[in-house]
Amino acid sequence: MSATTTLSTGTHPDPARADGGLTFISTWSTGSPDRQRATLDAIAKAWETRPWPHEGLLSYTVYAGSDGSTVLHHSQWRDEEAYEEFFASAANGRDARNTEIDAAVPGVERLGLNKTRLYRSWTDGRGREGREPGAIVIVQVDFDGPDADRQRAWVDGVVDALDSDPAEGRALYSAHFHVSTDGTRVVNYAEWESEQAHIDALAAAGEGVGSPTPQWRRVQEFPGVVADGAVARYRFAYGFVPSQA
Repeated sequence: MSATTTLSTGTHPDPARADGGLTFISTWSTGSPDRQRATLDAIAKAWETRPWPHEGLLSYTVYAGSDGSTVLHHSQWRDEEAYEEFFASAANGRDARNTEIDAAVPGVERLGLNKTRLYRSWTDGRGREGREPGAIVIVQVDFDGPDADRQRAWVDGVVDALDSDPAEGRALYSAHFHVSTDGTRVVNYAEWESEQAHIDALAAAGEGVGSPTPQWRRVQEFPGVVADGAVARYRFAYGFVPSQA
């Protein structure tokens, strides 16, 4: 375990950073806005008061769901080997952090963990400098079986649709498409100007963002999709990085 200090940061992570080989995206359910806030604060305390857990962990960020209950976790790892080394170590502090959080807010429900790799990113071309997103939108798409080629083909279709619809660039800053390592899911981590901008975009499109174009229709009719478009909105709460980052 690394003895590096944990540094709290007020900025979003860069989902497309070149040294990130593995990304974990997971959600917890807390049950109410008050419990959501208490959970986020307990997470922050558990991390800020301990050393950085492993040199292979590049960033860890938590977000508050707009539903007033969920908490999103986003962690970037250097590679699979680093994560496995961390997980196998008895001194990684993981159990101690979780125990402290559960003691502060009993009954938090862990809803699921997505182990992913970034496959492809789309941006509006204006760069990140001075433009922190006001909302993170997570879109999860499930397929009827494992197929890495199909995951990538679906993502390629969405990127083509985004490129065909320049109006998206007004409020959608970027979309980062993560493919699950088991081949069955794509998780899109999208950076938006604001929650309201995303709500307005969905309302304007009727059936979904960009749905009138042929490219979007091909995405919507893509074969093998069994659960398409599970959408959740989040706002930044806390971010942590190793002190030398």
